Amino acid sequence: MIDFKNGSIFKLKKADGAGREVEQLLIPGETIIGSYKGVRDSVTFTNKRVIAVNVQGVTGKKKDYTSLPYSKIQAFSVETSGVLDMDSELELWFSSIGLVIFEFTGNSDIVRIGQAIGSFIL
Repeated sequence: MIDFKNGSIFKLKKADGAGREVEQLLIPGETIIGSYKGVRDSVTFTNKRVIAVNVQGVTGKKKDYTSLPYSKIQAFSVETSGVLDMDSELELWFSSIGLVIFEFTGNSDIVRIGQAIGSFIL
């Protein structure tokens, strides 16, 4: 499992093709909402959960897939980007693992992600 205790380990940028690597994990009726990529790691938001992919090792062949179901979220926070600070942030509090923070850079639609999460957990 990814060590989410290290704070915001993901600096993510919109990447439409990043979701393809998790398609084999999707269940019937589950669809991808958006995919974001860091240097090596990626995060995909579906209509059921967040799937975080941690690429490991020198070659990058070994990958850890962590599934974070929306049903386990107790609270969440969305911080939008500003004029000078273009980064945005999503904080999710899960009942079993605690706080998970994702930082987004550039042109990420954090408000849309927040609306989607809200619609799934409220």
